[in-house]
Amino acid sequence: MSRPTPPTYRTRNWPAYNEALKRRGSLTIWFDPAMNWDAAPTGRRGRQQTYSDAAIQTCLSMKVLFGMALRQTTGFVESLLRLVGLDWTVPDFSTLSRRQKALAVNIPYRGSTGPLHLLIDSTGIKVEGEGEWHARKHGGPKRRVWRKIHLGIDEQTLEVRAVEITGSHIGDAPVLPDLLGQIPADEQIGSVTADGAYDTRKCHDAIADRGAHAVIPPRKNAKPWKTLTAGAAARNEALRAAKYLGRALWRRWSGYHRRSRAETKMHCMKLLGQRLMARDFDRQVAEVQIRIAVMNGYTALGIPVTETAG
Repeated sequence: MSRPTPPTYRTRNWPAYNEALKRRGSLTIWFDPAMNWDAAPTGRRGRQQTYSDAAIQTCLSMKVLFGMALRQTTGFVESLLRLVGLDWTVPDFSTLSRRQKALAVNIPYRGSTGPLHLLIDSTGIKVEGEGEWHARKHGGPKRRVWRKIHLGIDEQTLEVRAVEITGSHIGDAPVLPDLLGQIPADEQIGSVTADGAYDTRKCHDAIADRGAHAVIPPRKNAKPWKTLTAGAAARNEALRAAKYLGRALWRRWSGYHRRSRAETKMHCMKLLGQRLMARDFDRQVAEVQIRIAVMNGYTALGIPVTETAG
């Protein structure tokens, strides 16, 4: 039996998408003179903050986008403010490092029309440790430390809606309820698509509690669960469908192929750097969140709209 011919796709909005790709490389940086660069008084005792969270996030976004160190970031922002004629002061490197640890990063998103279809995936990124070259040159073990990044992506807009950062010892499945918890309770979730690592009772129950449909392939040695919860009943239905249709047909029938868009978004995030520059875990969390904010800004410029050509 011959294999089916894979479909080919055509981009329908190529002129608009081409213009969006050009705008992603633009060096135009806008500073709104009405933005709150200075921090508002908190009303609490002690020394008040000099710079607002928006000012700190702006500087750290420049750092992530251009791959600079903190001191170079300060000089870069100073030159930008001088060019636009603003007399704002710029936080020094120690202020940026200190504020990054507890920064509440604002991640913009546009939102989708209709129910949210969430794509879940995770990846690892290096943070510190001896590299492969150093181990080959001088001997000794490779002391590599990794962080695991869990993302929830809107299928329609391809924007990141939920993000969690954990150690490499944390699995995928335990984090899914936390990702769903970042979606507002009044926003309807239509479906949650994830790989077989999320085929657990807690994941299916968390998805069912949000009234969503789970698109998770059962494991090869999967057995039916006791239908005590709505999540277990939905999972048993998926198991019966996968056995009746076959795993290949079930993936096409359920739309499981949509999860590949999450893997593409992981690749886009690593284009901003193959490793995290921060050494402290809290600062690493802020650095990843700022990367997500930059990525969502790029995605908002335009995404391709494709259709099957044959």
